[in-house]
Amino acid sequence: MKMKNYFKSVFALGVLTLLAACGNNDQGTRLVIRMTDSPGDYEEVNVEILDIQVNAKGGEGESGWKSLDNVNAGVYNLLELTDGTETVLTSSNYPSGFISQIRLILGDNNSVKIDGQTYELTTPSAQQSGVKLQLNADLTEGITYAILLDFDAAQSVVKTGSGKYNLKPVVKVVSEALDGAIEGTVTPADLQVAVFAIDGLDTLGSSYVAEGSSSFFLGGLPSGSFTVSFDPGDMSGYDGSVLESVSVTVGEITNVGAIELTATPAP
Repeated sequence: MKMKNYFKSVFALGVLTLLAACGNNDQGTRLVIRMTDSPGDYEEVNVEILDIQVNAKGGEGESGWKSLDNVNAGVYNLLELTDGTETVLTSSNYPSGFISQIRLILGDNNSVKIDGQTYELTTPSAQQSGVKLQLNADLTEGITYAILLDFDAAQSVVKTGSGKYNLKPVVKVVSEALDGAIEGTVTPADLQVAVFAIDGLDTLGSSYVAEGSSSFFLGGLPSGSFTVSFDPGDMSGYDGSVLESVSVTVGEITNVGAIELTATPAP
């Protein structure tokens, strides 16, 4: 199992966000879906995400479900996504119009770690078709919508009478208006990188790039000029990087493009 781990955040970003900001896409809209977690009394809660789908029609059948592009599939330790830490699950184009629901398609590689012991998390049959979340949003042409999903690890793990553990995902969606945002990518893709938006001595936004991914998204920023810091960690073998004077405007997303980190020279 290849685990995706994350650095701890030094700044709490708030709970779940449904954002709408002006964009330049003239063919439909763009969806940015991120994930965070409420703390749970476990050492690890590992959840495998295979796909993210949306449904414009609603209802109980399979009709209307469509997979999003560019989903960062993998196993996520939810407890590394607490205290405002979040990760980008997908950033993809989608036709404008109404969306009724979002569905997370989970794999079988789910587990919980308690007192140093790892237990398999079994997904009940009712959840095997996916975790359905109500959205009920009208997507306007040329607008970027970002959705932050809050997994509740404490309520999602249920111990059975036989001593086994079930995964019954509890995920909340709460909306909050976007001020401004910064987005981009970081390479190499095999690094875990913490990204911070800094204004003077204050860190106003943080995002985390998982191993095997590359995208970052710093939301909820006021208008102004920011320093964007990229920290791959002291043991990564790569140097960090800093972008100065990144301009942010309320209601817009500033794309800084691809940031390539360089290997630390040998002593």
